[in-house]
Amino acid sequence: MSALDRIDPESREGLKVLLEAMPGGLNGIAEIGARRRKLSDTMREMTAHIEPNPNVSIEDRTIPGPQGAPDVAVRIYRPVGAGGPLPAVCYIHGGGMIMGDLQMGELSAIRMCEVSQAVFVSVDYRLAPEDPYPAAVEDCYAALKWMADNAEELGIRRDRLAINGGSAGGGLTIATALMARDRGGPGLCFMMPFYPMIDDRNETPSSHEIVDIGVWDRPGNLEAWDWYLGGKPADGYAAPARMENLAGLPPTYMDVGDMDLFRDENIAFAQRLIQAGVPCEFHLWPGAFHASETFAPGAKLSRRIWAARLDALKRALDG
Repeated sequence: MSALDRIDPESREGLKVLLEAMPGGLNGIAEIGARRRKLSDTMREMTAHIEPNPNVSIEDRTIPGPQGAPDVAVRIYRPVGAGGPLPAVCYIHGGGMIMGDLQMGELSAIRMCEVSQAVFVSVDYRLAPEDPYPAAVEDCYAALKWMADNAEELGIRRDRLAINGGSAGGGLTIATALMARDRGGPGLCFMMPFYPMIDDRNETPSSHEIVDIGVWDRPGNLEAWDWYLGGKPADGYAAPARMENLAGLPPTYMDVGDMDLFRDENIAFAQRLIQAGVPCEFHLWPGAFHASETFAPGAKLSRRIWAARLDALKRALDG
């Protein structure tokens, strides 16, 4: 049985639409600028029919970046009519550390903001290869610290700060949480990485198994890690799977599909979190490929994935 045959049939239809829009998959365009534009255009076309959500307000701002670095653009999502102060989530988009922008993760941020009744602050971090590690994670940490330092103005609770992201954003979620732990704050009540990109070594069985689905396969992952690291060896903040000590991280929800290249590194990381005493809820979704809930949002499997995520988020932020 091929890898494609093992994908949930409804989700496979969404993958087919994506590959028709992007023949050869995400890695089929060699020039990174053209690849970014194509991804952005494709995502915009896929969501063009969705009406704005009147229950969530959106504000763009620019905040101070890391010391000696450019300012960082953020987008703030707030539930309309909610009394404050509210829980808040630092939200980090995906894109393999080399693609993506504030628009890319907007629908997910809006959905989680409305359901959880929390403020979401999305981070437009710097991308490789132009800005290799540690630019992205330092931008994310700067945004998290800004949220905590400006909690009163933002109408958020410093004791209910969480962090969330998918794929590269999931890896940056964990890396930023590690920085917060090791730099003495801000304190986090919850961490929610979806199928995080966390291991540059690419040695797991799934990293060799997923080579031609077309969303995030081995060749593209190898290239992205090379660009992100910029020729330097990875440490535990670049590739959190390398971090020896995971104790002290916040309670975690993590999920991944069984047809995702990141499957085995995520399973191993969840196991290490549990062994380090970190409460961790982990879901492995049979039939799901990388970000399949994004590319096949109407599939029953995608709805199950989101139901579990939203339930975990509400429980964590309401605590």
